[in-house]
Amino acid sequence: MSWLDDLDDDEPEFDESSVRVRPNPKANRPRTKRRPAHEDARIARVLGVDRGRYTVLVDEDGPDEHLVLAVRARELRRTPIVTGDRVRVVGDTSGAEGTLARIVGVEERTSLLRRSADDTDQVERIIVANADQMLIVVAAADPEPRERLVDRYLVAALDAGIRPLLVVTKTDLADPQPFLRHFEGLDLAVFTSAKGEMPLERIGAALAGHATVFVGHSGVGKSTLVNALVPDANRATGHVNVVTGRGRHTSSSTVSLRYVGAAGRGWVIDTPGVRSFGLGHVDRANILKAFTDLAEIAQECPRGCTHLPDAPDCAIVEAVAEGRLGPTGAGRLDSLQRLLATFADRA
Repeated sequence: MSWLDDLDDDEPEFDESSVRVRPNPKANRPRTKRRPAHEDARIARVLGVDRGRYTVLVDEDGPDEHLVLAVRARELRRTPIVTGDRVRVVGDTSGAEGTLARIVGVEERTSLLRRSADDTDQVERIIVANADQMLIVVAAADPEPRERLVDRYLVAALDAGIRPLLVVTKTDLADPQPFLRHFEGLDLAVFTSAKGEMPLERIGAALAGHATVFVGHSGVGKSTLVNALVPDANRATGHVNVVTGRGRHTSSSTVSLRYVGAAGRGWVIDTPGVRSFGLGHVDRANILKAFTDLAEIAQECPRGCTHLPDAPDCAIVEAVAEGRLGPTGAGRLDSLQRLLATFADRA
């Protein structure tokens, strides 16, 4: 007789359903996409980003204006947060040493300045949010000014709906007029130094009431200008290599600085110097829109007109040739064509 025969037939049979499972309300709770409303969140401006930590300004222009260090909430891990963003912060927003607030939302942006690695790269790099002006800094010499790089800055600014400004430094080393002729006819405010001195009051008046992003090739004096406009900025300055003619990168991150001048207050947004500026993200149609008078005439152009010099039956080219756009027409058309030419090799 086997041991199976010794089992009592009246013994209950056990299966998996007989096992008692200890309840775990947290583990068994159905997942939800609902997030807290954070009705107590405070609005803040992002001034800078450093290794996952965000320096934000709470209660801007209010009686309780102060700096707070914050991190992003987990639900925003795939949301880019950049200098200039207006964000919602919760938690400890006292700004006391050792405290960390939490960014739980990003307000709608009024503008977004971007660039790509090159013209074929569709992956955009966000430089700054909510700027309404771009101040392009170039040197008359040492290093030599690069018209094509300035063209690319202009394209990016016009695509983002940002007003461009131009500052020319080191005019004591070379006459800037030959360079500036390339931009005649473009609605572009230009500031030049005189005897090595920058017109800080005029530049400051243009900055008041605006958030202005400063861009420029390394070594052109951008950080020096920022330090002159914002004395406590303490941005590092460099020099130009006498062998390569290139400047040394001194600003390693984008940062917003408060400008205070006779004409009012504003924001100076300093960016790292760059030697290239990809436009893979730009919509070509936005360039023509910036030239409102030319865009109106362009409605008479054949469908698919490129508005370049070799474009057949271009209404803008014909209007300029007939003198219908006045003495600045030729210059404005040349500026438009130079900007559009940056896209000539793109599909």
